[in-house]
Formats: sequence, C-alpha cells, structure tokens
Amino acid sequence: MTALLRYQAALLLSSQRWLAPFVAYAAFVGVGIRPGDPVLDSLGYAAAGLVPFAAWLVRICVTNEPAAARDCAAAAAGPVRVHAAALLTGLAGALLTGALAAGAALLICDRAAAGPAAAAGAGGLVTVVCALTGATVGALCARPLVRRRGHGVLAALLGSLLALVLPPSPAHGAVSALVTAGRSGTPPLPFTALALALALAAAAGAVACPAAARRGEGA
Repeated sequence: MTALLRYQAALLLSSQRWLAPFVAYAAFVGVGIRPGDPVLDSLGYAAAGLVPFAAWLVRICVTNEPAAARDCAAAAAGPVRVHAAALLTGLAGALLTGALAAGAALLICDRAAAGPAAAAGAGGLVTVVCALTGATVGALCARPLVRRRGHGVLAALLGSLLALVLPPSPAHGAVSALVTAGRSGTPPLPFTALALALALAAAAGAVACPAAARRGEGA
C-alpha cells in the first residue's frame, strides 16, 4: 500500500490538478482570517472550508489516472487497493492543507480567550473531522459510484453544503461547537464528531472500493 500511496501522490502532484482547489481554499482562508481575529472563530472558518476542498481533492485523485495506467495498476495490485490508495491520498492532501491553514490561524489570530495548546488541540480535531467529512462526500460522488463528471461535481457541491448545514453532520457539529466556544473561551474536544466522521469515511470507502472492483474500475 505504501508504494501505491507514493504512486498516487506523485500522480497528483505531477498532474497539477490540485492547484485549482488549493488556490480556491487559500483565497477562502486569506479572505476570512485576519490578524487579531478570535482564534477559535478563525479555526472553525478554516475547517469549514476544508469540507468542499477535501471533496474536490478526493474526486481529483480517483479520476486522475489515465485508463491504461489504471488498468495496469489494478492488474498488479488489485482494484480495491488502488482505489483505496487514491481515496487516502486525497484525504492526506486535505489534512496537510488543513494543518497549514490551522497553523496560520494559530500564528496570526488572537489567542487571548483560549490558551494556545487548547486552541491547537481543538482546532486540530475539528480540522480532521472536516477533512474526513469532505473525503466521505468526495468518495461517494466520484467514480465508480457516479460516472458522469457533471453529476459528480454537482453531487459533491450539494453534499458539501449539506455536510456544513445539517445538524447530524459531524462537520456541522464540530465547527458549530468551536465557533460557539469562541465566546466562552473553552475550546471543545469533539471526540464524538471525530468518531462519527471516521465511521462515515470508513463506510464510504467500504462502499466505493468494492464497487471499483465490481465495475472494473482501477481507481
């Protein structure tokens, strides 16, 4: 699996298709996070933007490989493992980007209402929750479950929006709790939301990866 992850990461970087979502997310963070803003609000803002970013990046990873290369990789390692590697690569990219945004917020924003360690812990957990939620949306809105590109893009946009606004969503709960805590100064540790996000991501992978094998998809 390590070799597959390195292969998928190299494929993503060389394709440069990551640039569009990265620039869009960087602009979102740059506009919404300013020096002196409350750190918990800024961390919640950055984490919320990670949901559509992660969905977009995961969709890129599972559709990035040329058909011939995908067939060769599937023949060598199996379509389930190849598809899982693509999903994990997209998730890893989202986590890395979210960590950079959270780090920037911790550096430039006002930490007077919350201690740096507590804010970093809460912000880190919420970032992981939102990255997992976005990756779940991306996995369910991409090949092989959704074959048409236009349908997949629309489904990912709608799914990301619902993940941010519906109360049962782990991303909604974690971000809301973090922003609300900005008024009390006590950062929450959303372990319940994290567990739910992990379960949903695992379930999405358990659906998408076998579907790749059944439908002859290698990525």
